[in-house]
Amino acid sequence: MAGQRVLLLVGFLLPGVLLSEAAKILTISTVDFKKEEKSYQVISWLAPEDHQREFKKSFDFFLEETLGGRGKFENLLNVLEYLALQCSHFLNRKDIMDSLKNENFDMVIVETFDYCPFLIAEKLGKPFVAILSTSFGSLEFGLPIPLSYVPVFRSLLTDHMDFWGRVKNFLMFFSFCRRQQHMQSTFDNTIKEHFTEGSRPVLSHLLLKAELWFINSDFAFDFARPLLPNTVYVGGLMEKPIKPVPQDLENFIAKFGDSGFVLVTLGSMVNTCQYPEIFKEMNNAFAHLPQGVIWKCQCSHWPKDVHLAANVKIVDWLPQSDLLAHPSIRLFVTHGGQNSIMEAIQHGVPMVGIPLFGDQPENMVRVEAKKFGVSIQLKKLKAETLALKMKQIMEDKRYKSAAVAASVILRSHPLSPTQRLVGWIDHVLQTGGATHLKPYVFQQPWHEQYLLDVFVFLLGLTLGTLWLCGKLLGMAVWWLRGARKVKET
Repeated sequence: MAGQRVLLLVGFLLPGVLLSEAAKILTISTVDFKKEEKSYQVISWLAPEDHQREFKKSFDFFLEETLGGRGKFENLLNVLEYLALQCSHFLNRKDIMDSLKNENFDMVIVETFDYCPFLIAEKLGKPFVAILSTSFGSLEFGLPIPLSYVPVFRSLLTDHMDFWGRVKNFLMFFSFCRRQQHMQSTFDNTIKEHFTEGSRPVLSHLLLKAELWFINSDFAFDFARPLLPNTVYVGGLMEKPIKPVPQDLENFIAKFGDSGFVLVTLGSMVNTCQYPEIFKEMNNAFAHLPQGVIWKCQCSHWPKDVHLAANVKIVDWLPQSDLLAHPSIRLFVTHGGQNSIMEAIQHGVPMVGIPLFGDQPENMVRVEAKKFGVSIQLKKLKAETLALKMKQIMEDKRYKSAAVAASVILRSHPLSPTQRLVGWIDHVLQTGGATHLKPYVFQQPWHEQYLLDVFVFLLGLTLGTLWLCGKLLGMAVWWLRGARKVKET
């Protein structure tokens, strides 16, 4: 992309460093980036403080209800409504929007945490590509979905469905479509406020306008399914060069010799204050292992009435990828986040998953189907069950072999994820768009897509032919009866 100017719209997940091969990059984010020297300019924008407080309250309630098994779709819609309001706050910043327009970017790269980056790209009137950083099916953007073997998001099915599985998948497809419509409707007021009548985008159509879709997954992890030419796997995009682990962690690992260690991270959304009982059960399970356990857990939040197991070391932060690459690692206990799973696959480490919410249960279905890990539901988490599962994975070498095989698939691509991403963006910039990569189906009305007009025509033709044949047969019978009467007389 030498000489090209690219705008990266980042919500929460993907840092601008992913495109360090690009000549000039301007990123805009709703979170602060670390203050360090960069080859690109960063505009950090935060919503008004009162909105941030209300959004945090809404998101915390959504998280608490979901993890408590009381999750409702309405809670997610409430979070999206706050994100839509946040988007309105940003689009009202005429100074930033004018500055972005004056930069005259060649391409906009959007991250699909919510719909706001798509609206910003549309407002700027620039071509854009999208990066899907979560599970494949969480967003509908025009991919073929053969329901006989492509599981619908939240169905918790694999690609090997029996009859009742296909029935469930078929029915859940309609539920999925309805939920997508409700989620997109939360941005209706934002669109009405910032786009004039006659030029207001429809979000479902806007998703189809993306020149390219980059998917943070890989054939090593996802079920094989039909892809369009403008869909590119870039799983492992977050991977960085491996560094030696900090000395204090290395010393801890060395104490357990050939037994090795277990790495435990449950993401940044859960802490011991919220769910002390879960962490007590996990601590009791770890105490039964001969391996050392390195656990990412805020030390200041550790329950005072729980004695930390002798083989457990808790740390506020740890270099996850470096530890997954360590030769002494035996198991990864994870919440099932997309990036965590891709890192584990990268280094061939088997997993025990404790999915919490979002795409994590779907991710762990794939992990189990691919045979490089098992999953435990949060509400069923007990020390005995967790200890048994961990020992099962570490003692049964088939899990390790499957994880290593997946690692080979992931690593054997001719180009790295970054090279694929930059190369395809460069291709689109050189060709002036990706029209040649998009099927005509994006422009067809729904009745043509599903051949309903052909079906109705053939049905009418068949019924008309049958009616005509019936009429002709009736006339023949009538004529024969008339001829017989004449003959009798």
